[in-house]
Amino acid sequence: MKKVLIILVISGLSAVVYGQDTGVPGPSFKEVLSLKSAGGPAISPDGKMVLYTIRKTEWEKNGYDTEIWLAKDGKEPFQLTWTKNGSSSSHAWSPDGKWISFIANRGDKRQVYLISPNGGEAFKYTTHKEGINSYRWSPDGKKIAFTSTEPRSEEMKSREKMYGRFEVEDAEYRVTHLWVIDVDIDDPAEAERLTEGGDMTVGGYNWSPDSRKIAFDFRPDPLINSFIHTDISIIDVSTKSITPLVAQPGSDSWPIWSPDGEWILFGTKIGDNRYYTNGELARIKASGGDIEVITEGFDENLSVQKWTRKGIYCLASQTVFRNLFLLDPETGTVELIADSPENINSVSFADDEKTIAISGYSRETMSEIYKTDITRFDPVRITEITDQVADWKTGTREIITWKSKDGAKIDGVLWKPDGFDPNSKYPLMVIIHGGPSSTSRPVLVSNYVYPQQQWLEKGAIILQPNYRGSAGYGEKFRSLNVKNLGVGDMWDVESGVDYLIKEGIADPERVGAMGWSQGGYISAFLTTNSKKFKAVSVGAGISNWVTYYVNTDIHPFTRHYLQATPWDDMKIYEKTSPMTNIKKSKTPTLIQHGEFDRRVPIPNAYELFQGLQDVGVETKLIVYKDFGHGITRPKERLAAVWHNWQWFAKYIWNEEVEIPIELEKEKDKK
Repeated sequence: MKKVLIILVISGLSAVVYGQDTGVPGPSFKEVLSLKSAGGPAISPDGKMVLYTIRKTEWEKNGYDTEIWLAKDGKEPFQLTWTKNGSSSSHAWSPDGKWISFIANRGDKRQVYLISPNGGEAFKYTTHKEGINSYRWSPDGKKIAFTSTEPRSEEMKSREKMYGRFEVEDAEYRVTHLWVIDVDIDDPAEAERLTEGGDMTVGGYNWSPDSRKIAFDFRPDPLINSFIHTDISIIDVSTKSITPLVAQPGSDSWPIWSPDGEWILFGTKIGDNRYYTNGELARIKASGGDIEVITEGFDENLSVQKWTRKGIYCLASQTVFRNLFLLDPETGTVELIADSPENINSVSFADDEKTIAISGYSRETMSEIYKTDITRFDPVRITEITDQVADWKTGTREIITWKSKDGAKIDGVLWKPDGFDPNSKYPLMVIIHGGPSSTSRPVLVSNYVYPQQQWLEKGAIILQPNYRGSAGYGEKFRSLNVKNLGVGDMWDVESGVDYLIKEGIADPERVGAMGWSQGGYISAFLTTNSKKFKAVSVGAGISNWVTYYVNTDIHPFTRHYLQATPWDDMKIYEKTSPMTNIKKSKTPTLIQHGEFDRRVPIPNAYELFQGLQDVGVETKLIVYKDFGHGITRPKERLAAVWHNWQWFAKYIWNEEVEIPIELEKEKDKK
């Protein structure tokens, strides 16, 4: 086995900077994780200015800082906000364009701040004791509605003082309510509460065009599984009278008013709350009446961006891409408006309903901010995020298709390195997305816990399969792994590997697989059921559906996909659990998990780890302290990248890698 030497230097002044002395090709892991990103475009009412955010990595603070930037026509963009010990977010324009609002935590709880687009100092407008969750300007600019979570009760404070800290599961929580504050820059008023009571919690909300009413969704409590009881009401802001509007079985949420105020659009599951079925858009008269579902003819989920006089602009996935569509609320027809850039993240409309700002990316670019006239759609780039990787060897991205074991058509994103030779065989790294109703898309650079850029430069190809259950292919495809989790997923992944081997470009002796969440579950299933892989990495993966079911915070997920509880049908739980065939496992397996993961609780990791140890399979379990379902801080993310690099270097490239430790030594006293 080849040994990759890491030279450890002790410095008397500062930490050692390793750079490329680690034997890692291309940019360092830290450079990849330090890439800035742009998002959240918000165009001014007159269409002449665009707000957006830039996020950068703060290594010393082990976190990320997001600040707001402003681009004016004909001028260089500039940074507008500077929040010393936090981030600025939720930026918006006042309806007259004179003010920019945002939320920040500057020494107290999250509050709404205002700043002029001409620059200067931002000032705190709200001083709400419990802080602000979200806010919305009224269309006339005279008020701001916001939500805030209720404080802990005096009873709870006294109980903790007497008996310490404990919590009754699914019975103790704090609800969120709706408030409103008048906008008077010279004399800010006190906020006024609009909704009351411990038997409801407010979620999404929007103002009526005449600024007199607010439509809002609510459910009995904030518990994660209570979303199925979400209903919609309208409140008159001046009288605080509430009129129920939608109260049917299932989840009905995110009400949006039509431009003329006559209709309210909302998202609905029409009583069918299964995770893998389509959500629909429906409308109802603001005065009440029959509910009209208007998207039954479109076989994917639509994300509303803006209801204009021309129609309802929405985003939707179509295979590996996310495009902009126009929905006609009268006929239900859906028209493709834009498919460039290949993946559109969000859209913001000026008052003329033609000038827009968008964020999006293609396989040759990172996510950028653009501006265009929607009627001719010729996006002009505002940001230069992609310039960060201009000198990197990023390879190419292709969309490939193959047939699975049962004949299902499967797509995948194939990454090829620069200088790819179709006559050569390459190590194959298979990266499996989570969800399962997520989608692998052709991105230029990925910077989570898998060193994809460095594997490309090391001479590997990378496959990201959109296995059955992925979004972008319609409800029927999303339903193919119902009562077939793991099994059908394995067919899809293995057949993709076989396809690339048959094409002569994948080395069958050097194939690795990995994934996080549902991708971690599929990786665990592969490690106990498949012989095609030389190494596997399981990130926050399910190892036993019974263990998962009784520990997770989303119990309905399991019941929906397996169509039963363990007590009703233990056989389906056994069929789809990686632990069932633990004795067949031969594949060296790395396990990565967050200490406080509620979505896929850590007993899943311990169960797989112990089982692999018992049957003599080489394994390693790494627990990332203080994390939930994802690794959300840069230092631990850097560690996770190194752990994956080390694991696959050993089993795919036959190399022993020592993870570098930067040692510090106090300066000698004189």
